[in-house]
Amino acid sequence: MKASDLFVKCLLEEGVEYVFSVPGEENLDLLESLRKSKIRVIITRHEQAAAFMAATYGRLTGKVGVCLSTLGPGATNLVTGIAHAQLGGMPLLAITGQKGIRENWQADFQVIDVINMLRPLTKRSVQIQGPKQIPKEIREAFKLATTERQGVCHIELPEDIAKEDVDALPLKPFILRRPNPDDKIIQQAATIIRTAKLPIVIVSSRAQRNRVHEALRKLCDTHNLYVIHTQMGKGALGDDHKNSLYAFGIHKKDYVNCVVDRADVVIAAGYSPTEHPPAVWNRGNKTIVHIDFTPARTDSYYNPRCEVIGDIASALDMLSEALKGYKYDDDYCKRIKKEIEARNAEGKSDSSFPLRPRRIVADCRKALGKEDILCLDNGIYKLWFSRHYPTYEIGTFLLDNALATMGAGLPSAIAAKLVHPDKKVLAVCGDGGFMMNSQEMETAVRLGLNVVVLILNDDAYGFIKWKQEAMGFEDFALDYGNPDFVKYAEAYGAKGYKIKKAADLLPTLEKAFKQKGPAIIECPIDYSENKTVFSEELSKLECPV
Repeated sequence: MKASDLFVKCLLEEGVEYVFSVPGEENLDLLESLRKSKIRVIITRHEQAAAFMAATYGRLTGKVGVCLSTLGPGATNLVTGIAHAQLGGMPLLAITGQKGIRENWQADFQVIDVINMLRPLTKRSVQIQGPKQIPKEIREAFKLATTERQGVCHIELPEDIAKEDVDALPLKPFILRRPNPDDKIIQQAATIIRTAKLPIVIVSSRAQRNRVHEALRKLCDTHNLYVIHTQMGKGALGDDHKNSLYAFGIHKKDYVNCVVDRADVVIAAGYSPTEHPPAVWNRGNKTIVHIDFTPARTDSYYNPRCEVIGDIASALDMLSEALKGYKYDDDYCKRIKKEIEARNAEGKSDSSFPLRPRRIVADCRKALGKEDILCLDNGIYKLWFSRHYPTYEIGTFLLDNALATMGAGLPSAIAAKLVHPDKKVLAVCGDGGFMMNSQEMETAVRLGLNVVVLILNDDAYGFIKWKQEAMGFEDFALDYGNPDFVKYAEAYGAKGYKIKKAADLLPTLEKAFKQKGPAIIECPIDYSENKTVFSEELSKLECPV
């Protein structure tokens, strides 16, 4: 068979459903082989968006998302999406084309060293140098991408290799079971927790697994331990649980930090310092119990005394059993939770126009069910949603607080809708982030997806403007103009709406979700609360004694 056919057979053996792609001429043999398969090729309008979509597929399913580009500029356009997946721990395979390695009549046209370019951004980056390599390299890529910590692998397929004949078969994947932690370390962790004055659990993105969700709820039910989520961990316990202290928002002291400040023991489940800096919650005086698939990466502010390594869900179940008879009974967490809930209730009915962030968050929460999916681009509104948007299930609150790149909101929403066609999917984007990949509206229209995009418009890079003001600098260089977003939506064949008063937002969201196809809702936003809350209120925060 042709090598490109073998390549696709290997992808099928791995269970690949989609390939997100902007193909080039060097990919044409592979594209033809994909045409003859049951794998669905999703053509995007930019390679970056293809990588964002593949990353979101991996994030939601736990399987490897696949993106495909040509050589040179196609490969360089994948880089941001690859870095997004690698830092966020999302399983992804990036496939790139290349000129012939045995005979290349075009010399160095478009040729760059993609293999070495991507090595620092991936777990493995290789070139296929002969067709018999294909089964081994694809199996290795899928195995590595899904091995904790999950991430990205890259395979380059030169066009002359893709054309060659080969006599080989795909390697079969096998389910690998994660080992359980050592019982002695479980007992050590239990002893540390039993002797703590105020233990607290911090959960991060690696706790976004069904079994971890169940084990965490059981642990909290049985032993009354309280949980704080990182932004990417939201939903791991679920904010409908009485022991949820919601989530960290801004990288400075907030109300939830009152609990962490007093805590003497922190149980970090699936925690990654990439997602929320340990310097924000630890000044070196806390005993840390690290529970994760892999050993901790030591940081000046994250040096665990006890590392429970193995399957996180099993570790939590074993820890719960080892803590038999123990129940945390101090009421400080309960008091802080009431304070957080009181603060979260503020601004929900604010009728100001342009709308303020807390009213927008409240209306989005009302428009979406517990299992519907919110995809956030990157901007200051992300902090408001992290603080004020209750999240109940894993995989329903998608943001990037690892690479924290702009431009991922809309592509992520498209992938989320492909994975979960029966759920409502809302992308919330700033005007700056939306315009970075706004061309993917055509992709959403072409696929007929009812993705709703809420654009929070302040005609500026609002996050940086807030920081600029907070640092005492003059207002400079961060304002710009925008298109008429209603006409912009209509130009693609989507529906467009513009909010003209606060009371319009919720009914417009509900209307947009009832229609067929995608919709854009432009919502003017007033970010004055950034200063009054994040800069002023939190700087004066005094925790209850």
